[in-house]
Amino acid sequence: MAKRAKQESPGRNAAFDRIYAMVDSIPRGSVATYGQVAREAGLPGRARQAGSALRNLPVGSALPWHRVIDARGAIRTPGGRQRKLLEREGVRLQANGRVDLAQYGWRPEW
Repeated sequence: MAKRAKQESPGRNAAFDRIYAMVDSIPRGSVATYGQVAREAGLPGRARQAGSALRNLPVGSALPWHRVIDARGAIRTPGGRQRKLLEREGVRLQANGRVDLAQYGWRPEW
């Protein structure tokens, strides 16, 4: 029996597109949480979906994925690249390795 090719549903593509649009609007020097991105994209309670969308970005994407962190202000990607990109934009991490959300957290205009 042949395996079926995995297909993405149109809803997932639309959701990912909304997530990508929100991430693209985070300004330099600011960060947003996965939950905040999901909420602003009209997907409340779907922080993991925001993470999944960012994990599935095409290689070489210009989307500022590095501006998205977890709800505690922690960087979730290994290797130090995200930290370097944030620091290049003026975002400083605290001694505990977290970003101060009160200082650098994105507050979109309503």
